[in-house]
Amino acid sequence: MIPTLQRSGSGSTQSPRSPSSQEPFLSVSVIDPAKMGNGVQAYISYKVITKTNLPDYQGPEKIVIRRYSDFVWLRDRLFEKYKGIFIPPLPEKSTVEKFRFTAEFIEMRRQALDIFVNRIASHHILQQSEDLRIFLQADEQTMERARSQEIGIFKKKPADLMQIFKDVQSKVSDVVLGKEKPVEESTPEYEKLKRYIFELEDHLAEAQKHAYRLVKRHRELGQSLSEFGKAVKLLGTCEDNALGKVFSEVGDKAEIVSVKMQREAHHLLMNFEESLKDYVRAVQSIKATIAERANAFKQQCELAETIKFKEIDLNKLRLTRSEKLADAEREYDVLKADGEEATRRFEAIVQLMNEEIVRFQEQKTLDMGLAFHEFAKGQAHLANGIAEAWRSLLPKLEACASS
Repeated sequence: MIPTLQRSGSGSTQSPRSPSSQEPFLSVSVIDPAKMGNGVQAYISYKVITKTNLPDYQGPEKIVIRRYSDFVWLRDRLFEKYKGIFIPPLPEKSTVEKFRFTAEFIEMRRQALDIFVNRIASHHILQQSEDLRIFLQADEQTMERARSQEIGIFKKKPADLMQIFKDVQSKVSDVVLGKEKPVEESTPEYEKLKRYIFELEDHLAEAQKHAYRLVKRHRELGQSLSEFGKAVKLLGTCEDNALGKVFSEVGDKAEIVSVKMQREAHHLLMNFEESLKDYVRAVQSIKATIAERANAFKQQCELAETIKFKEIDLNKLRLTRSEKLADAEREYDVLKADGEEATRRFEAIVQLMNEEIVRFQEQKTLDMGLAFHEFAKGQAHLANGIAEAWRSLLPKLEACASS
């Protein structure tokens, strides 16, 4: 098994073993974003570096160029093939043209893509995916051909599956008894899981919303301090005595504090708000897997009901010794095999989800602990810096006031 990669709150990823180690390792880095093309056709490409000693890979190091749509391809392929596993989320694609190519947005996107691919590479099942190997090793032409191919007629994206989940929740049917009942799993464990996920999404979204406001407040306060500093220094030019000099120093300190506020705003954005937003996306990915589970349960129930009807028909044909009996029995055998396969598929999803939720909670504890540590550390550093800046002025201001 490939060891779990350790992620910091800033989204960086380090392998716990060095490339020279004989233990299996798979280390991936998404770096060097570069704008390609112009106008509406413009996009950002990324250099993806893979270092590994796994025998299924072409060598110890491989460098490929990927764009956002390649990451989407990988996510969709894994979601289609690995039912029951929580596929890591991707960052949203910006629809606002003026933000698409700002340095800050590009860095946030790069950081999120790095986390995405390393979560896959560190997953004990997903890391074995042939699609991951294609993504990490194929040349651009091969990647483009793979991206253009459809997985199948049943391909659905997570957004589509969320609608399925809503439909399954509201759909009612009971073809046997003629009474309405939900075609939905209702075990205590499943209800507890859904309640936990929906509540977690609400609380994370609320925390992320206020984290965004904190970032905005730091930026606005930093800008106000900068403008205040300039105004006070201009005020100081009107004074020829010690007061003018002190005013100038107050202005300088205000501008220094402004820079500190702007830096902390950026730190908050990259290491705290983005971490919360990432987990909002992760929970939405889990909801898509819940939708898959709900759909599998629905298919299992519908097949079970159809098999019951077929059994009734078979009994009638046996009683009448109909010549259609042989064909009906063959149809019944096929249908029963389909029903057994649907049951196996559903049970496999349930088992995987039980394992995944434990893994998710353990990783969430680590990641959220790091994010809040970064938050507290940044706020403490900022408070100390602000206090030190203003404290150094107090003796001069006191002397000026008492003269």
